[in-house]
Amino acid sequence: MTARLPHAPPAGAGMIALVVVVLCAACGSLHHSGPATSTLSRRSSGDLAPIRAPYAPRIDAGDFVAAIDNPYFPLRPGTAFHYRGVAENGRTPQTDDMVVTHRTKVIMGVTATVVRDTVTSNGKPIERTFDWYAQDRAGNVWYMGEDTRELEHGRFVKQSDSWQAGIDGAQPGIIMPGKPRPGDAYRQEYYPHHAEDQAEVLGRGGSLAVPAGSYNNTLLTEETSPRLDPGVAERKYYVAGVGDIKEQAVRGNHELIQLVSVTR
Repeated sequence: MTARLPHAPPAGAGMIALVVVVLCAACGSLHHSGPATSTLSRRSSGDLAPIRAPYAPRIDAGDFVAAIDNPYFPLRPGTAFHYRGVAENGRTPQTDDMVVTHRTKVIMGVTATVVRDTVTSNGKPIERTFDWYAQDRAGNVWYMGEDTRELEHGRFVKQSDSWQAGIDGAQPGIIMPGKPRPGDAYRQEYYPHHAEDQAEVLGRGGSLAVPAGSYNNTLLTEETSPRLDPGVAERKYYVAGVGDIKEQAVRGNHELIQLVSVTR
């Protein structure tokens, strides 16, 4: 499940706006009340992580916070998200367990949360990934890289689309905006010729039922990689206070995963 800075906020009044951002994120609201006085708060995800080239987002460690509490992508250490679905062929059953660890990794001066993702097929792990995420003061969750290994001839082998921001030309992107707005398009990851995912907020996804439960209000995004996988598109549904509940390919293959449960 996948990849996409600004100047440090002004002192004084800017701190008041930051407090408002944190409080609103905690209560599940995407629209922060009060004046947005910081430069970071006023910029959209499309401005911070534009899909156009050349791509060089400005990363300032001072713009980041410790906790990832974006309502649509909360990553509280110790939480595990359990998914079930089918592989790209649309037939082979798969499970996916995403665990938010207590570990961190410093990338480009930013302390990122380490998430362990394990894909299992026929009762055996076939892919293991460590993803690195960090949240800025405006609530945008940045994707800082991944270490992906797939089972090959009985061994887990590092894949060519593994990347770390700041190394070998790789750059971070935004995985979930602090204020998702319909029409916003943003880069999720950028490792030229290897990982170049981008996403667009489509808007409300309506009501949706998955094994974990039924939800009345969802947020819908679409992820593509026009240069590397031009025929593939995947739609993802998110619920405030929960996170990612469904991922379904709509072009290029038949992969589908749905949230089964969340444990803490």
